[in-house]
This record gives sequence, structure tokens and C-alpha cells, in this order.
Amino acid sequence: MALWLKAQQLSQDSLQKVRNIYGEHFPIEVRHFLSSWLEEKMWNNIDTDNPQFEHYVNSFVGSLILELESKANTLNTEDMFVTKMKLIEAATMFRQRYSENPMTLYKIIRHCLGTEMKLVAEAEHLGGLITNDRVSMMIGDTVTEIAHQVDILRRKTYETGEDLRKIEQEQESFALSYHECTKLNAHLQHIAMQVQNQQNMELEKKIRRQKDQQDLQLSQKVNGVVRLRLMLMEKLDDIIKKLNILQSRILDDELIRWKRDQQLAGNGANFTSNNLDSIQEWCESLAELIWQTRQQIKEAERLKQKFQCEPPGIRDTLPSLNTQITQFLSSLVTSTFIIEKQPPQVMKTNTRFTSTVRLLVGGKLNVHMTPPQVKVSIISETQANALLKSEKMAKCGEVSGEILNNTGTMEYHQATRQLSVSFRNMQLKKIKRTEKKGTESVMDEKFSLLFQSQFCVGGGELVFQVWTLSLPVVVIVHGNQEPHAWATVTWDNAFAEPGRQPFQVPEKVPWAQVAEALNMKFRSATGHHLTEDNLRFLAEKAFRSNGNSVGQDYSNMLLSWAQFCKEPLPERNFTFWEWFYAVMKLTREHLRGPWIDRYILGFIRKKQAEEMLANCAVGTFLMRYSDSELGGITIAWVGDQATSDHVFMLQPFTSKDFAIRSLADRLADMQHLQYLYPDISKDAAFGKYYTPFTDNQTQTSNGYVKPYLVTHVPGWGALPSIGGQTPSHSSVTGVSNNNGQSGPGGSYPATPQTVFPPHSPPDPSTRDTPSVASSYAPGLGQSGVGQPGSDMDYMEMIGNNELSSIDENLNLDHLNNFGFDFMQYNQSTKLQ
Repeated sequence: MALWLKAQQLSQDSLQKVRNIYGEHFPIEVRHFLSSWLEEKMWNNIDTDNPQFEHYVNSFVGSLILELESKANTLNTEDMFVTKMKLIEAATMFRQRYSENPMTLYKIIRHCLGTEMKLVAEAEHLGGLITNDRVSMMIGDTVTEIAHQVDILRRKTYETGEDLRKIEQEQESFALSYHECTKLNAHLQHIAMQVQNQQNMELEKKIRRQKDQQDLQLSQKVNGVVRLRLMLMEKLDDIIKKLNILQSRILDDELIRWKRDQQLAGNGANFTSNNLDSIQEWCESLAELIWQTRQQIKEAERLKQKFQCEPPGIRDTLPSLNTQITQFLSSLVTSTFIIEKQPPQVMKTNTRFTSTVRLLVGGKLNVHMTPPQVKVSIISETQANALLKSEKMAKCGEVSGEILNNTGTMEYHQATRQLSVSFRNMQLKKIKRTEKKGTESVMDEKFSLLFQSQFCVGGGELVFQVWTLSLPVVVIVHGNQEPHAWATVTWDNAFAEPGRQPFQVPEKVPWAQVAEALNMKFRSATGHHLTEDNLRFLAEKAFRSNGNSVGQDYSNMLLSWAQFCKEPLPERNFTFWEWFYAVMKLTREHLRGPWIDRYILGFIRKKQAEEMLANCAVGTFLMRYSDSELGGITIAWVGDQATSDHVFMLQPFTSKDFAIRSLADRLADMQHLQYLYPDISKDAAFGKYYTPFTDNQTQTSNGYVKPYLVTHVPGWGALPSIGGQTPSHSSVTGVSNNNGQSGPGGSYPATPQTVFPPHSPPDPSTRDTPSVASSYAPGLGQSGVGQPGSDMDYMEMIGNNELSSIDENLNLDHLNNFGFDFMQYNQSTKLQ
């Protein structure tokens, strides 16, 4: 038997519960006439929080509206006319209310059917046996619970409205009866002045009987009015209590949760702004109910002034109720003035930025009838605290910087029913910083954008001064300040506690929370999450572990802010965060595809890489992020198995290298690399990322033919061939292992010293791997070559007759093995 047929056979109490779940949001008539269609379509067990189902829900709601209109058009008999109108109105309402947010309607219908299933199961004594996920997903849904509470309050405010009308009618009836009684009194006074004869005495008795009846009726009417008034105040008090609970849930739970999700989105968490449309709908319903209740309280006070009949010992609660409901309205308006689009949290001076603010109840309260102005300013952490405590700053205008284009007028958009203003061309021109102490830097200092406005409600009856603060902002003046600034923002976004004092964050947090934040950040930037092994590697690095603590559980260990981004890593001149940020940036910009494909191991130590490759075939390679080069990635590969140290490490590539030639193309160039660990063909893994090459190279617009640069490691395979020709190289490099021995191919002589100094001289203390420099690195792995201070003083040597000995010792036989020209070139030494 169909669910709807079973629901109709429930007991009166259960049937009333079924009626209660339907209302304006989803009329019971729709459920009745589309029962079969709904029960057929709604049994898709989908996760409504998963964005991939949005298309299905959109299609479902569209089909529902069409089905409803089609059904309405079949109801052409006279007795079905009213029902037909209700179905048409429902279809129109669905289209207007849910077209922008169909998921809300889907959740409502799912909740209704789920409640029916539960009631039917209980009636059939199967309540304990219903374990279907559909039921558990349908029950207790926030959207439908709030919609249900709104419907209850609407019914209650309708009842109180009817009570007010009844009180007014009773008071008017009393006034008429009182007027009649007054006339009788006047008549009696007139008779008393007349001659007392039999006729007048009988008339007086008759009128007195009428007056006594009128007095009794008046007394009854007074008691009735008092009783109705007391009942009304009790109902209004109950409505206000329920409004308080509902408003607290919407503003303190749902809206705060949305703001927290918005903050976590700054760290890369998934964030669906569509939820704000649902919250706006709830807030608009709240505003309507609060305003209606406030008007009813004022009407009750007006009727009370017209009819003074307060019984002794009964306290008049209307003034208190009016104060409470007005406070609700004030809280609702001020809390729903929100920043829909946050300004950038790392803000560079003299750089354009945008932001959008929105009043969720603006349309319902007709705030747009007097378009409000919004002003934006930037304030410090100290000023933000002062604002929360006294609100004096909002009036005196104390700020910490100058923002251009910082005023705008809120506009009402009829299609979306949104009152908002978008600032599209703001620019921070000046910033006033506080004095720094100890290790504090400008990248540790947090500011906030303050949005201020004034709203008029009820035709100017109420005026609200409103303001809201943005998420913390770090102001920088140069790009090299960006990594540390993002450390401050990331820590704040991840670990800010609800209701905190601006902008306090814990000094230490458990590693499990740090790992979650790093994973969220990395996944957002690169497209794939970090594995447990990746996170363990990061824990060891953050806690300065040597990697030998097997089985160590870092989850509950506290990581300090200093360890995170202040204190340098051992034997390094950069912090943990700087290393992580550089790796993330490199992966996002140049390695995203292979990282998503899981072809880059990345987060492994040099020793672990050697162990993994120890028993692999020659030509097997893997890639790991460099420990000593910020934003560097190195290739470890298996060389000649005959040597004791047969795992070699290529000098790390950085973003500058990949800007010249991609990782995939560089791997294709190096023919000695054949298998990605453990045994994946290099071409199978990276072939789709190779840059297509054609022999017919046409001239560019300036008339030049563009050359190709290729990567070559001398002594490891032949020079790569492109189009059947061997390209020339700007340099060649050598190979070394842990023992300082030359790699395959013999001992190569050094190239001539460059006329340019290296960018970053290698520090022997920072080298932790045998290194092989790529074709874009200086030197051949020999000490002193390509370093400042190794230049020969020829004039002094001539004077000392030492040049001849140099010529005698110089062996140029090896040069026959090379196909390159000695040319001066710019060298850049890179660490591993």
C-alpha cells in the first residue's frame, strides 16, 4: 500500500501530526494530488550536502512544478475549482521561492515523507525496525525543523490577531451596552423628577430591571474583555519565548556556523554561499513574525488605553513584552548585516580589492525605501576591542589607515530579493602600525575592515546604527612578506574560537588540528589532499624530529606558533611554514597534474628515498621535495648497480626552472630515467603532460625562430634529440655521490668561470644528498669551481712564471667527448 494511503488511515492524533508538518512552505494539497509521483521520485538516497547532486535536485524541482501545473489543469469540475486555484498558487510559490535554492524545497519534502514513514511505522509497531538511511536522513533536518517552527508561529500570530479583533469587538459591544445603560440612567433620573404616580412607578421598575440586566451584561463584558486580554498576553508571551528560541537558533547557530564556514574557506575549505539564501529566508520570516507581533502588542496597548479595566493584583506585561520584541528586532537587524564577500585577508597597499555587504532582512523590512549608505574603514586589533566594549570608535571615527572608494549605497535587487552593496574599487593607500616588541613583525599584526551604516525601519519609527567587522587582515607592502602574512591568516582562520576577543588565538594547538589546517590548505591549492604519510612527515619536520621515532603519535602533541612560523628549522635559515608554503606554491603552479595523479611522492626524506630505490631496476626514479631548497623538488634515481652508492639525487628544480621548461618535458629529456617508482613507465605516467613538438618551426611575429631548451645530465645517456637534431646547451654538469666519486662518464673538467657571481653559493653544511646538477646549474660538482674567490689572478701568475706549469698540467683530451662550446653563461647554484 502506498505511503500516503497508509498515512490517511492513522489515528486522529497521528493524523494531526501529519497535518502539522505541512503548511505554507509545502501545502498538503500538493502532497495529496501528487502522492504517487512524489513517492516514486523521492526514494533516491542522495546526500543533500554534496554539490554533485545539485543538478538532480534542480531537475526534480522543475519537474515537480510542471507536474503540479499539469495536475491543476485536469481539475476542471466546479467542486474542484478552489483546489485547482490552490495547486496553481503552490506552483507559482515554488517557482518564486525555491527557483534560486531548490535544495531547500527538496529537503522539506524529504522531511515530510520521512515523518510520514516514521508515524506509519510506529502505528504498525515497526518503529524499532526501520533503519533505512532514507528515514534517518529525513528526520531532524534543520531546514524543515525551522520551517515547521515558522509555521507554528505563523498560526499562533494569526490566532492572536483574531483575539485582538475579538477584544476590539467586545470593547465596542461594551461601549454600546454602556451607552444604553447611560440612557437608562438618564431616563430613571428623569422619572425621579416626575410626579410619583402608578404609571411612573411601573415604568421606573421596568427601566430598573433593564438597567440591572445591562449592568450584569456590562460586568460580564468587562470580565470577558479582561479574560481575553489576559489570554492574549499569555499567548503573546508564549510567542515571544518561541521567537527567542527560533531567533537564537537561526542567528547564534546557523548564521554563526555560516560565518565560521566562510572563515575556514579562507584556508581552502569547501564553502557553499547558497546556504546564505536559506538563512535569509529564515531571517525574513523572523522579521515578519517579530514585526507582526510588535504591531499586535502596540494594538493591544491601544485597546487597553481605550478601555481601562485592569483588575487589582494583575500586572500589566504589555510594556515588558514590547521592550523584548523591540530588542529582538534590533538584534535581528544588527546581526543580519553581514559581509557576504570578505576582503582579501592578505592585503597589499595600493592594490585594488573588492568586498560585498548584505542585509538579510532589508527587503522584508523595506529598508531600501530609504537607501542606506555604507562606509568602510580599517581599524587595528586594539581599536576593534574598544569598539566591542563601548562602540565609541564607530562614532568618533578613529581608524588605522586610509581607504579609497570606501562609501557605497545599498541597493535592492528584485530578482534575488537581496539588499546589498558591492565595493569594487577599494584601495588601501596608507596604514598606521603599532609599535612592535621583541620578535613581532608587521606580518603578525592584524587589522580588520569596519563596515558601518544606519537603517530606518517602520517609516523612520526605529533607527538602527549597525556595523560589522571583516575577518582579520594582514597588510603588506611587498610580495616577499606574503608567506609570513599567510601564516598569520592561516593560524587565525583555523584556530579562532567562537566569541573570542579580537583577534586572540591560542599560542599552542594540538598537531591533529594543525594537520587538518595544512591538509585543507594544500588540497585547496593543489587539488589533492595530503596522505597520512605526508602528514607524518610534516609532523616530524614541524617538531624537529630526525625521522627515527618510529611509532611516535604526534596527534596530541602541542605545536607552538613559534615552531610553526618563527623559529628556523635546524641548520636552515627558513621556518617550517616557509618550507611548506614554498612547496605548496610550487605544486600549485607547476606540479598540480602529476600531484593529483599521485605520481609525486614529495614528502619523504632522502634516506627513505634511497631505501625505497635500493632494490629497484636501473632507471627507476621518484621525486621528493628538497629539504634545503625552498620550493625545490629533486629527482632521485637508480644509477649503476655495480657501484656501492647507486642512488643519485639531481640538483633541485624550482619555479624558475619550470617557467622555462615543465617537469614532464624535463623528465622526457632525461633518457636515463625510465620507470617511475615502483615500476610505472615514464611515458605512461607523464606522456599526457609532454609538450607536443613539430619539426616545422615557423617564424614568430618578430621574425625569429624560437629555439628549444632541453635538460641533459652529462654522462647519463646521450643528449636528447628533438626532431632528429641535437640541440646545443648553455652548460653541462657532472655527477657526484656520497663519496665524492664521479658518476658514470668519467671525470669532467670544469667549465670556464662565469663573469657573473652565483645567486646563492652552496653551503657544504646544508647538503644532505649526493647531487647531480642539471644543465641549468653551475660547475661540475668540483670544489671551488664557479664560486666567488676562485678566479685566477693571471697578472700575478705571469709575474711568478706559473702559467707554464698550468699549461703542462692541463689535459684537454676529455674535451673530445663533448659536443658543446665553451661560452660564458649566467650560473645559479641550487641546494638540495
